[in-house]
Amino acid sequence: MESSSTAHIVESLTRAIVEHRLNPGTKLAEQKLADHFGVSRTLVRQALFQLSQHRLIKMEPSRGAFVATPSVQEAQQVFEVRRMLEMEMTRAFARQATPAKIRALRAHVAEERKAVDSNDVPGRTELLGDFHVRMAELMGNQVLAELLRDLISRCALITLMYQSTHAAEHSNDEHAHIVKALAAKDEELAARLMDEHLRNVMANLTFDRQLPTSDISMALSAP
Repeated sequence: MESSSTAHIVESLTRAIVEHRLNPGTKLAEQKLADHFGVSRTLVRQALFQLSQHRLIKMEPSRGAFVATPSVQEAQQVFEVRRMLEMEMTRAFARQATPAKIRALRAHVAEERKAVDSNDVPGRTELLGDFHVRMAELMGNQVLAELLRDLISRCALITLMYQSTHAAEHSNDEHAHIVKALAAKDEELAARLMDEHLRNVMANLTFDRQLPTSDISMALSAP
């Protein structure tokens, strides 16, 4: 029961942030959240910790929890580092691609499509990012997988908040094309498609959206 309550709080706050109903920098007061959800502050604290692990909120000693304030510049730098790493990863994957690995990637791309089609914003963002981590895992390189997971989490809030449904659909299509090139063991085509994909993800983020509210009750009560 407690875990389901924590999961509900995590989901509600995630959606409020992702759907632009909570402003970056908003203080998330434990007691106010506990009153809103009708739970103990302990459960709220657990939910906030989980959100901090995903970099959606920032926990500050003696000050509390705040909605993370993503830096566009940081996201741009992260994508630049990812392009350098992932182009070489893609070439290496193409050289060692097997039917089983290609099937695993195709299954992942199918899950992405389901999330996009159902407008599952947090789900699609996680799956679209995990595609890149999955490639490293299938190569058996856990160090690269962990490194990519950390890099992706650093710009996750930027992607969550500023990627449109159309851009998410485009990312899913690009993943499918990358997998097709990998299946053909075409190293250079796969690497070029990965480079174009990461450039497109960054270019398609829209930073001119209307600012959301800083009122927690109003944000969480929105339909």
